[in-house]
Amino acid sequence: MHSESLNSINNLDVDVAIIGAGPSGAIAASLLHQQGKKVLVLEKQHFPRFSIGESLLPCCMQFIAQAGMLDAVEQAGFQFKNGAAFRYQDQYTTFNFTDKFTAGPGTTFQVQRGQFDKLLADTAAKQGVNIHYGHTVTQVDLHADPVLQVTDNNGTEYQVNAKFILDASGFGRVLPRLLQLEKPSNLPSRSAIFTHIEDNIDDPTFDRNKILISVHPQHKDIWYWLIPFSNNRCSIGVVGEPHLLQHLEGTLAQQLFSIVNQEPGLKRLLANANIVQECATLKGYSANVSTLATNQFALLGNAGEFLDPVFSSGVTIAMQSAAMAVESLLKQLNGEKVDWQQDYAEPLMKGVNTFRTYVQAWYDGRFQDVIFYQQGNPTIKQMICSILAGYAWDGDNPFVAESERRLNTIVELCRETAA
Repeated sequence: MHSESLNSINNLDVDVAIIGAGPSGAIAASLLHQQGKKVLVLEKQHFPRFSIGESLLPCCMQFIAQAGMLDAVEQAGFQFKNGAAFRYQDQYTTFNFTDKFTAGPGTTFQVQRGQFDKLLADTAAKQGVNIHYGHTVTQVDLHADPVLQVTDNNGTEYQVNAKFILDASGFGRVLPRLLQLEKPSNLPSRSAIFTHIEDNIDDPTFDRNKILISVHPQHKDIWYWLIPFSNNRCSIGVVGEPHLLQHLEGTLAQQLFSIVNQEPGLKRLLANANIVQECATLKGYSANVSTLATNQFALLGNAGEFLDPVFSSGVTIAMQSAAMAVESLLKQLNGEKVDWQQDYAEPLMKGVNTFRTYVQAWYDGRFQDVIFYQQGNPTIKQMICSILAGYAWDGDNPFVAESERRLNTIVELCRETAA
């Protein structure tokens, strides 16, 4: 791992300080390093570390390729992924991501994030990126050029002088906390309970190449993810508003499987499953901020806004934001004028808001009606498939450009036909 000796750390001068070595931080660091910029990545934790968000979208692959990491990812033995499957009661439907409206990769991987995130960070380090693990950013001063106060594993404090800060800290949300940028999400508060299992699935019809999204048979705003990995393991989780899950009793594992067993398809698939990771819960995870970027900092991925795990958009938004922020940042570092609101925040939010449209419509039932509609127009399915594959920034796709209006039109058609 490329890292400076802790004994040599005094004050450091860099072009860009990146907070967090997860996917957005690693991608941004690699892209900046390719252009000769001096980058320092400050990561509070030590890798590998557990994280959810394990089902990548095909759109991610273009950013992985740009960062020179594609060979490493393709050779790592991750579970191949070519689409998504959805189940509600006796309805089952699939989306093949290669049959989509938007050009670009149509396949990707399902990954255990501890291994995946470490692979990206290690690859960036091999390229020459400097990463400090176990280093916590405690203060940020933006009165002139950005100055970060950092504490290492041993409690030693030092200062980083940077021309710009990228916050890739994910749910740590370092800059939003330190700069009082946080504001409430407009999405309802929801909770997730999740774990990893040795699945022992013996059903020959089960497609390990797809994430399976199942809907609770009585409560359509409760849903489950089942993400197969390449080692006979899966990530399993349930998501719902807190009042829908609070009646569950026992340990987290007992709570999780009591509600998993309420969905007959999952109960059958996971009859022989064993838990291999301590169950965890995430509550009130949706987040928002008052400012995404200025001429001194930019927030990437979950550090800026996190919507919901239902369409696995988190890592895609993280990588998309990294690529977009780096494009603007390189211009600024090279002396060009950048309007961060117009050049970064607004273009990024076009895709985020596209995802938001479909997240909200999933929970109010409209998008579920579309997903399970069996007589749909193939072209419309391709357009929706593109969004599910992560291409939420494709303005040529009518379901991106006019997401709410187009969605409502097709919802009306589905409901009229069903009636």
